[in-house]
Amino acid sequence: MLYYLFNYLDKAFDFPGAGVFNYISFRAAMALITSLVISLLFGKRIIEFIRRKQIGETIRELGLEGQAQKKGTPTMGGIIILAAIIIPTLLFAKIHNVYIVLMLITTVWLGAIGFLDDYIKVFKKDKEGLKGKFKVIGQIGIGLIVGCVLYFHPDVVVKERMLSTSKDVFNISTGVDKSVRTPKYAETPIKTLKTTIPFSKNNELDYGKLISWACDDCLKYGWLIFIPMVILIVTAVSNGANITDGIDGLAAGTSAIIGTVLGILAYVSGNTVFADYLNIMYIPNSGELVVFIAAFVGGCIGFLWYNSFPAQVFMGDTGSLAIGGIIAVYAIAIRKELLIPILCGVFFIETFSVIAQVYYFKYQKKKRGLEFAQANRLFKMAPLHHHYQKVGFHESKIVMRFFIIGIALAVLTFVTLKLR
Repeated sequence: MLYYLFNYLDKAFDFPGAGVFNYISFRAAMALITSLVISLLFGKRIIEFIRRKQIGETIRELGLEGQAQKKGTPTMGGIIILAAIIIPTLLFAKIHNVYIVLMLITTVWLGAIGFLDDYIKVFKKDKEGLKGKFKVIGQIGIGLIVGCVLYFHPDVVVKERMLSTSKDVFNISTGVDKSVRTPKYAETPIKTLKTTIPFSKNNELDYGKLISWACDDCLKYGWLIFIPMVILIVTAVSNGANITDGIDGLAAGTSAIIGTVLGILAYVSGNTVFADYLNIMYIPNSGELVVFIAAFVGGCIGFLWYNSFPAQVFMGDTGSLAIGGIIAVYAIAIRKELLIPILCGVFFIETFSVIAQVYYFKYQKKKRGLEFAQANRLFKMAPLHHHYQKVGFHESKIVMRFFIIGIALAVLTFVTLKLR
């Protein structure tokens, strides 16, 4: 909203300094600062309000060290993250931008599903919360909306990269000729289902080509692959974030690292110079997403202030489902969804540990009986962070080491853009 106000003041009255709102970098910085202010200052009041309403965490007895002390800790703190994302975005982003609208819908949609789940757990005293099938239906619903918008909306386009032109420039001081590359993209943007493939020289995949073998004009039916893929990614990543949210600070800190990387990728994808240098697709208007992700990172860091060990508040499903969905939709919007297994490696391994634990137990039970299966589980407990707690590591050490792994995966994600 402030963007439109200052843009009007700049054009109508030549208001001093108003033109700075035209810069994405400035608005992203303001969104980050505002998000931190909201989460740090108003977060404490929200926590106190939640505590007065006795919205405390119900703890299952898992036999973990320090678990009893967490009983009664305020939950549903994801409201802090949602407010810290939505308010700065509304203030500093271009609200008419299709990508911003999509991210706001995703945030509210999945935040509402998580809120309903927490509400049932806390106020209805039902430990199971919202039935799993209803969660999945909600995730499929937002995945369907995202997939359809990204495929059918006329503003979701890319500009094809053409051969870069070059000219010789003579440097007077050194007396050396050098060639200067000029990025060149097609003037007319096109609708396409292309996405980025890591570790590939020709690093673009068109979903339509996956079914082009079926008939001569099947390329135009690529949405039959793309939309189900979007639904799968949104569901998987939102559940992955939900599973990762098991010990103090883990989900919030990991998400902040992931968000920072996605913000940089969005910035270079929306800039012709950087996109050309990295040999990636130029996506018009995607740079506006940097404002949104700046608010997201600020919200996660601000929440971490209260959620780090020992946690004063838990985000609950209100926060975890939303941040997972945000990461998934954001990556799809900038056409970097195939980087998710690397960038979101912590989410991936946490989810894999749960799946592997269940199937290994069922296999051993069928093969050697229940008693043997119970005594020889693949992990002492799943998800993986609980396994390390059972081994004897303090949860703050587990979280810090997962952060280090997350940073290493973030660096590897950047490396994939040039390592082909």
